[in-house]
Amino acid sequence: MTKQKMTEGQRAYEQKRAAKAGVSLEKWLDMKEREKRDEERAREQAAKAVAPPKKPGLLTRLLDAAHKPL
Repeated sequence: MTKQKMTEGQRAYEQKRAAKAGVSLEKWLDMKEREKRDEERAREQAAKAVAPPKKPGLLTRLLDAAHKPL
């Protein structure tokens, strides 16, 4: 949001939120940007963590087939 131009209404709203948090407007916008990046990074890591299960090896498949009834 810091890179984009904000309207007067948006700027006033963010300034009220910054004042309520007790920080300057610039610091507030930096905090919001940092939180947004952290969320994106966490989302990417979660997507990487959910990998498809690995196919069983040859020996495991042979043993499983041997244990099945005829």
